Amino acid sequence: MTSARSHWFGIAAMVLATGLFIVSDSLMKLTAQALEQPFQVLFMRCFFGLVSCACLVLVTGQFRKIGGVLHWRPLLRGSCEAASTFFYMAALANMPIADAIAIGQTAPLLVIIAVAVIFRERIGAIRLALVCAGFLGAVLVAQPTGSGLSPAAIYAFLTAMSVAMRDLLTRGVPSSIPTFVVLLASTFILTLTTGAATLAFHPWIPPSPSQWLTMVASGFIVTIGQMAIFLAYRRTPASVVAPYYYSFTVWAVTAGFVVWREVPNSLAVAGMILIVGSGLALLFVNPRKVQEAVA
Repeated sequence: MTSARSHWFGIAAMVLATGLFIVSDSLMKLTAQALEQPFQVLFMRCFFGLVSCACLVLVTGQFRKIGGVLHWRPLLRGSCEAASTFFYMAALANMPIADAIAIGQTAPLLVIIAVAVIFRERIGAIRLALVCAGFLGAVLVAQPTGSGLSPAAIYAFLTAMSVAMRDLLTRGVPSSIPTFVVLLASTFILTLTTGAATLAFHPWIPPSPSQWLTMVASGFIVTIGQMAIFLAYRRTPASVVAPYYYSFTVWAVTAGFVVWREVPNSLAVAGMILIVGSGLALLFVNPRKVQEAVA
């Protein structure tokens, strides 16, 4: 594959992945609103995502290295993934999907701060200013009142923190452990934790046939989205495809309007622009270090 074709493939895969995640999240939110059982809905999506991921492990032949699921880094990464999913679901249930996604997209900015603190990497004045601009954008989206941030906004910020921890752990996962095996570990932990939460907090409500089909589709779609991101980073430099991660916001605003008729106010729109703009600008301030942070 030529360099130009590889770049276009990676860009298309990243945009497709973010779109698929929003479709999956929208299906999950619709089902959660109907059942009023967020943990049960999460469990259903995770279970069908686990089935889909297991099939991919078998089809790609990565089952030969299935022992990698017991490595402590994939397990800890999966725990962070589980935490981020719980927080995101809590935020999604109580705020517009575009706002939840926008605040969650401060995760790459948190990664940069964490790399500076943990690994003593110099940020520089320009990068620090861009990180601060991104957090200002998150505050504009959250729009705290005199009594502080809403619980939903706090959940969205906790989502970003969990995702940042997950991404930092991803950097240290041994290359000998295949991608889908790492994904299988995360999905397995998600399925266990959401199943336990369902049993602990809510009685099981039998879903309708259409709700079963919706969650089958949601679990399959989120797995394909993960595969698309894997292919994007495998065939294209991270510095090329990473900026298109912020297409999340475009998809989220579109889904919010089409499905729920949610229109962000002017402050939220300004905040989204700041988050996306600062994230994109960071990719060009110091490409080598930023590429390491988002990889």
